[in-house]
Amino acid sequence: MEADSLFPRTTRREFLRTGGKAMSFLALSQVAPSFVARAASLRSPRPDKDSTILVLVQLAGGNDGLNTVVPFEDDRYYKLRPTLGIDKKDVLPLNELSGLPTSCESLHRLFSDGKLSVLQNVGYPNPNRSHFRSMEIWETGSDSDDVEPTGWVSRFFDNSCAGSPDEDDPKGIYLTQQAPQVFDSDEFLNIYGAASFSKKGSAGDRKLLEELSELKVGEQEPMHFLSHTYLDALAMDEKIARVLANHRRKAVYPESQIANSLSKVARMIRAGLDTRVYFVSLGGFDTHSNQIYRQPQLLKQLSTALLAFQNDLEADGLDSQVLTMTFSEFGRRPRENESNGTDHGTAAPLFVMGKNVSGSVMGDAPNLDLPRNGDLTYETDFRSVYATVLENWLNCPSEPVLGGRFDTVPFLRG
Repeated sequence: MEADSLFPRTTRREFLRTGGKAMSFLALSQVAPSFVARAASLRSPRPDKDSTILVLVQLAGGNDGLNTVVPFEDDRYYKLRPTLGIDKKDVLPLNELSGLPTSCESLHRLFSDGKLSVLQNVGYPNPNRSHFRSMEIWETGSDSDDVEPTGWVSRFFDNSCAGSPDEDDPKGIYLTQQAPQVFDSDEFLNIYGAASFSKKGSAGDRKLLEELSELKVGEQEPMHFLSHTYLDALAMDEKIARVLANHRRKAVYPESQIANSLSKVARMIRAGLDTRVYFVSLGGFDTHSNQIYRQPQLLKQLSTALLAFQNDLEADGLDSQVLTMTFSEFGRRPRENESNGTDHGTAAPLFVMGKNVSGSVMGDAPNLDLPRNGDLTYETDFRSVYATVLENWLNCPSEPVLGGRFDTVPFLRG
């Protein structure tokens, strides 16, 4: 194989300048080489071992908020949902107006113990009902009529304290097959994908790296670049593999994909990685039909996995260091459709879990005094949630990250 057939003749500087966004490179290698991370570290944070950690849980597909936090005292809810409406006797109350379905019994236990806050009606002005576009808005933190090229988490990295040239651990780790847009950056960042080692080992990315290692490294800068990339990628793979092999025998997780992902996150946190943000995902919430069967299964997976994760962190005294937050690109329409499902909507609730949350319901139950086919109106801008996390958890000014000033929401204890 000829080197020139793979890469253009260019210097490392040119490669970096013209290589596009960081994620385009990271998607190839899964991890940035150490010298790239060092170059980027002038604009990256250097998290301390005891720094706070954020775990983002994406509910992909648009989770139905009305059947997640149920307004069980509102008759209009049952009129809008004669088939899908959750009977009052099957609701676990959060307050006098709202409650969780029994599929979320584990989340209700966390709420009762003061470890879960519930934020009602989170959304944004002029909502977009496209999965792709709305998720892009949530992950980049943009207005609905604006396109932001970088993720809000990557901007947090850029706007935090200066990094150390010796920092090796990834700033962010995702356990999804594709890198999420929250990590998109104009600069190279040390971001790592840890979804599946078995799949990674047989995938094209790993095969390509192995083929490149067999090439004779010449004087050309790109080859040096790739050599570093290969060696650092393998080193990080091996380090993460050792971390993930260290199971806690006492940590009991249910059998589900999201539980497996959170179990891996707990192991990486326990190992003392300097990573500040982890990203996991649970898909399948696009319930246009047969929602009555599908959504409770997904919510039970989410609920039991989050409880197991929190218990795992508490067992090692790490619960005060970790904040976990769910989000979805949108909620569903209030009125059920003719396929026993719900269609793309707007605002929805989200959960924030941890030792330091207020343990309360923030915001009012949704206003269901709607015209036919009317939709919910958001009460809290999702960027206010981000601003709270940035300022009160990650200790970072929110305005440079979000491009504007957003009020904070008191779901964290001071």
